[in-house]
Amino acid sequence: MIKVIKIGGNVIDDSAALESFEKDFARMEGSKILIHGGGKIATQMSKKLGIETLMVEGRRVTDRSTLDVVTMVYGGLISKNVVATLQSLGCNAIGLSGADANAILSHKRSGSKVDYGYVGDVDTVNAGNIKKLTDAGFTPVFCAITHDGKGTLLNTNADTVASSVACGMANLEDVELIFCFEKNGVLSSADDHTSVISNINAEKYSLLKESGVVSGGMLPKLENAFAALRAGVKKVIITSPAYITDSKCPHTEIVL
Repeated sequence: MIKVIKIGGNVIDDSAALESFEKDFARMEGSKILIHGGGKIATQMSKKLGIETLMVEGRRVTDRSTLDVVTMVYGGLISKNVVATLQSLGCNAIGLSGADANAILSHKRSGSKVDYGYVGDVDTVNAGNIKKLTDAGFTPVFCAITHDGKGTLLNTNADTVASSVACGMANLEDVELIFCFEKNGVLSSADDHTSVISNINAEKYSLLKESGVVSGGMLPKLENAFAALRAGVKKVIITSPAYITDSKCPHTEIVL
């Protein structure tokens, strides 16, 4: 079993929360892959540079200037700090984008009512190359940047990257996909952190979406969770970092 863990939300922005997660992640035994977001830091950097941020249903519209920012923030600032910390904790991490080892090939999104710019939709994951790294004892740490195979980098939703990597690896071995963020799972009431919905199937998801209980960045997270299960991923969990060390803590399991 290999665990693919996506970390994002306020955990990335909060240095204490991130450090706590990194310590727990480093202690995890067995093969593992980490995918990180960092959208809020990218938004902060864009603001400092005078670049407008535009979001549509939780996805960032990416012009050339925004692509430069997210590449610097995701692939540089966040990636290297995470890798350096994991190395200090005895986890032999290696920071990657989708372009490294041709790991994640995407195409520029088209056919949408919204022009998302340099945003990538994943086509293929080179699971064989990724497995070579995990078999060699490395822990891949992927940022949310992929490429089109023609020299262009593409901003790709981190939840999509996590789901795609999990799906690719599922062709080679059993996979558990865990989405970690600052809440305990999907909540029925945004202001009540104890209102965790224990499981969500496709029918319940439609109702939650229609009623507005889930919206924004939770939409791509849930869509990618269902896609992973349909592609053969054994288990998908949405939860807080506490789940890493205690699987009995509150969480939401996505089921078909």
